[in-house]
Formats: sequence, structure tokens, C-alpha cells
Amino acid sequence: TLNTYWTIDGSVEGSGAQFINHCCEPNLVARIVRGHILYFAARDIRAGEELSVDYHFDADVEKVPCACGSLKCRGTINNKE
Repeated sequence: TLNTYWTIDGSVEGSGAQFINHCCEPNLVARIVRGHILYFAARDIRAGEELSVDYHFDADVEKVPCACGSLKCRGTINNKE
């Protein structure tokens, strides 16, 4: 989410978000800089490795299950309450 009006949706092509999936132990971090969502490597990323970020869905919205396979998987892409 960029702000209360704009959200980047990976199901709509063109933003680049369609190439980044959720993981509870991601290799990218997202930062909002001057009205843009920018992604930065959280660690070295191997060639061919899937790009991932923690979606941090709100805890008070419908729970969305996660199966990222991380040892630190929360079981949901929502933040814990």
C-alpha cells in the first residue's frame, strides 16, 4: 500500500509487482520514497531466486493463508495481532 488511496496490485501487469511474491522471510524490503514504492535487497539474491517481500496485511482483515515454506512462516500473510 502506497497510501490510503493507492495500492499496488500484482494481478495488474505493468507495475512490476507481479514478479514479487510474499514470504515471511523475504529477500526484499519495500520502502516508500517520494510517493514511489521501491524494493531493496535485504540480502544477496541468487540468480534465478524468486523475489519476495513480506506483504504485512493488516491483522484485522480477512486472514490469508501462507505457504511460503520459510522456517519462520507465520501461517498467514497477515500481521499477527
